[in-house]
Amino acid sequence: MTTVPLSRAVLAAALDSVRFAVGSDPELPMLAGVLVDAEAGGVTFVATEPGVVVRCVLESLALRYRWALDRLEAVTGADVDVVHVVGGGARNRLLCQMTADATRRQVVAGPIEATAAGNLLVQALALRIVGSLAEARELVRRSFQLERYEPRCSERWDEAWARFQGLLDKQRRFG
Repeated sequence: MTTVPLSRAVLAAALDSVRFAVGSDPELPMLAGVLVDAEAGGVTFVATEPGVVVRCVLESLALRYRWALDRLEAVTGADVDVVHVVGGGARNRLLCQMTADATRRQVVAGPIEATAAGNLLVQALALRIVGSLAEARELVRRSFQLERYEPRCSERWDEAWARFQGLLDKQRRFG
């Protein structure tokens, strides 16, 4: 795995971009290391700058989460009001805020060490140290700092959502 270092200036430039960078599905955002857009009947090279590529990937993930939540609600008939982000993804504040914006739902981030905490709590439940799942959840709420992100900028995300759905439709037809 290659880590691309981003200076504050590069990241700030990407965040200040007015137009959404999303131009592809998150599973295939790059071709030969260059972000591409398959719209307009051909392949257009959109960006090679690391900040723009990172922004496109994060936007695509957030929009794909909205797609998954919409499908989940349609299949189950249940509303999902809160998105819980656990593990390492909870550290990415930009992704958490974009997820809240794209999904129009509150995001609760944390705990970062969710796997270890979950393992410990399952063992505590099995040994009857913790009496119920509700008690285990309350223990997590009291033991870990959770961050909350509220949705904002809905018009811009609605435009990006419409474009993303168009890309998914094209992918289904040609892919």
